Amino acid sequence: MAPRASWKGYLRLSLVSCPVRLYPATTTSERITFNQLHKDTHNRINMKPVDPELGLVERSDLVKGYEYEDKKYIVIDEADLESVKIESNHTMNIEAFVDEGSVDVIYQDAPYYLAPDGAMAEETFIVLREALRRSGKLAIARLVLSSRERVIAIGPRETGMFVCTLRNPNEVRGTAEYFGNIPVGNAEPEMLQLAEALIQQKTTTFDPKNYEDRYEIALLQMIREKLKGHKPIIAAPPDRGNVINLMDALKASLSQAKPPAKSKSKVEPAAKPAAKSAAAKPAAAKKTTTQKKA
Repeated sequence: MAPRASWKGYLRLSLVSCPVRLYPATTTSERITFNQLHKDTHNRINMKPVDPELGLVERSDLVKGYEYEDKKYIVIDEADLESVKIESNHTMNIEAFVDEGSVDVIYQDAPYYLAPDGAMAEETFIVLREALRRSGKLAIARLVLSSRERVIAIGPRETGMFVCTLRNPNEVRGTAEYFGNIPVGNAEPEMLQLAEALIQQKTTTFDPKNYEDRYEIALLQMIREKLKGHKPIIAAPPDRGNVINLMDALKASLSQAKPPAKSKSKVEPAAKPAAKSAAAKPAAAKKTTTQKKA
């Protein structure tokens, strides 16, 4: 079954436009979720709407309301929402272009995939996609999603494009409240050198497949054991020992000479362990050099 688009409309740059479809790039359908049950009957609890005067009411009797004063509401119906029509309801009008790395990660919100809507749109879509790819820029536009206008960043991704909604500045908290009391200070040179060596030792190429949700995996294992009638096995956290001071902790961490952590649930190809052991020799040599300097 073809995926369902979250939004349909047009992508426009000046006088050039093409019909497009927007799809969610992520899903939570595989997450473990729990239902609320009564502790005795184990029947699933239904959350029903309650009116303070009428008691239980039907969901079909519910309407949207905006609280303009304390406990005073104005009713908003679908016709009212339909009457609020602006360009970004149906068109992603590109307003500007920015460098790929200039969009601060703290403003990045939900990711989407963007695809042409039909064969007639493909030529224009490809031209815009490749122009973005060659320029190394992101397009900035606006889009109405879930009854609010969102600023979005658009960029090339494989044969399609990606769209990332951006948070409004008033949704991002300032840092002063959290970082204001942290001293600027200068790091002790020897400890800084050890920390940098530890970073270099553990540097790798990021692959999200190597970082599965270990809690989710353990949770699923516990559920399976309970279904079999077994008591869950409690996995205790590893004993890390006592840390005497920062200098000793840095030296001890560096001397372990462990490669970057990878998911234990993945089965590695036979050729990879040999490559890792060969790569470990320079790291070990670097470790010895660093310790001599210390």
